[in-house]
Amino acid sequence: MEMIEVQGQPPHNSEPVVLIIGKMDGVHLGHQSLLKEAERLATEEDKIAVYGFSDHPKWVLRGDESFKYSLSTTADRQERLEQFGVDRYYHVHFTKEYAKTSPEEFVLQHLNRLNVRHVIVGEDFRFGKGRGSDAEGLAELCKQIGAEVSIVPGVMLHDRKVSSTDIRNHVAQGRMEAAQAMLGRPFEITGVVEKGEQLGRQLGFPTLNVGGIDDYVKVKPGVYLGLVKKVQEAPEYYYTLISAGYRPTVNGDSYKVEAYLLDFSGDLYDQRVTVQFLRHMRDEENYDGMDALVEQMHKDEKYARTILGL
Repeated sequence: MEMIEVQGQPPHNSEPVVLIIGKMDGVHLGHQSLLKEAERLATEEDKIAVYGFSDHPKWVLRGDESFKYSLSTTADRQERLEQFGVDRYYHVHFTKEYAKTSPEEFVLQHLNRLNVRHVIVGEDFRFGKGRGSDAEGLAELCKQIGAEVSIVPGVMLHDRKVSSTDIRNHVAQGRMEAAQAMLGRPFEITGVVEKGEQLGRQLGFPTLNVGGIDDYVKVKPGVYLGLVKKVQEAPEYYYTLISAGYRPTVNGDSYKVEAYLLDFSGDLYDQRVTVQFLRHMRDEENYDGMDALVEQMHKDEKYARTILGL
């Protein structure tokens, strides 16, 4: 998939484009409905493209910490969108200056450079300075550049519209099953295995210390059942117990994600891995000494094996 960085106006394009607009954080079920509509509308001559924004407006404009972190990195979104048949990803750098773009300027000076044949947005789409216009306004403006607009209804789950905001809240509260229902897959993070203090190895539970994950929404501190996937041409998956949090029993001073792979032996240092969260098992606790911690870890493993039928 072609990746184009956009700062200000995008580059001119001559090929006809079916364009989806949105941040696409998580590429959840709602986003997937937009992608399916694009696939339905695109002809053999069309390129399917996503016009996606780098950061959430509420973080850039208001400094709202709850929108600083994402369900997916740019690389995650790029990989996921390619799986859905997207040919081109416009990675638009959303800044305070970009936020001053009027609805008219966005359509007539930005989208008009892309040779857009059809635009696809969700029904809650708003754009332009101060969120000054909506999907209907987009449709009216796009008539001036010869582009049609499809407004796709939101996907409902248990009488509530699927949204990245709700999914972030589920992740932050450890509700992994609910997050998975909205994403259509487990919530996951990808990072590089770093060398840690190797305390887990000393306790009989060697763990992977996953680094490079600071951009993701922080999972609620606790112990989770999940999977670890080695990121390579032929992926390998392993059942795992995941510890996310601050490790109070060993006086930890920072948030970490560590994974104990069941029935695995080997060295994964410096390798990229994806950690998938399937189920919250218990909250993080401060135990009275290492013996109590190790005893609980054995209980966690036994419980996990029972769940998995191992």
